[in-house]
Amino acid sequence: MGASADLSEAEVLAAFRQTKGLLEGHFELRSGLHSDRYFQCAMVLQYPTITARLCGALAERLRAAGIGRGVSVISPAMGGLFVGHEIARALDARSIFAEKQDGRLVLRRGFQIAPGERFVVAEDVVTRGGRVQETADIVRAAGGTVVAVAVLVDRSGGAAQFGVPLVSLLRMTPTTWPPAECPLCRQGSRAEHPGS
Repeated sequence: MGASADLSEAEVLAAFRQTKGLLEGHFELRSGLHSDRYFQCAMVLQYPTITARLCGALAERLRAAGIGRGVSVISPAMGGLFVGHEIARALDARSIFAEKQDGRLVLRRGFQIAPGERFVVAEDVVTRGGRVQETADIVRAAGGTVVAVAVLVDRSGGAAQFGVPLVSLLRMTPTTWPPAECPLCRQGSRAEHPGS
């Protein structure tokens, strides 16, 4: 990857390919949709130097958008944990996370949100944005304010909307299908769910 603070989409894709984090085949996404491409961010995030570089570039994009000073970072576990932590490190901010309990995301482990506290919600990949929205709802319910969403990969092609800026390193509109309309399923292929 290049030496500049910001990264081109080609450099981001190169990092995913280098770490085998961009898969091609037949996949079921967390959203339930099927696709012929899958971003397995865990493959990228296993390399701390690459993770720091990607998340540092994402933090720079937040700063360029006027976001970053005086914020905290919250992420949904599991995929967003490393992303949120590294963005917070780059912004010199606090990092907390929400995790599943009884099928929904909640704050645990003594994490608190102060009334009026400003948050960036950080996630690895967003397709429909359900986990990001659930995390943002936790912040708002506690009296905090969500000021931005930051993701490595916006698979929605910009369609995911959260009422705040969505900052990403890579924006794509991948081909996705509801399972009943999936041509790969019609060809007899079975969708893999590599984990999120």
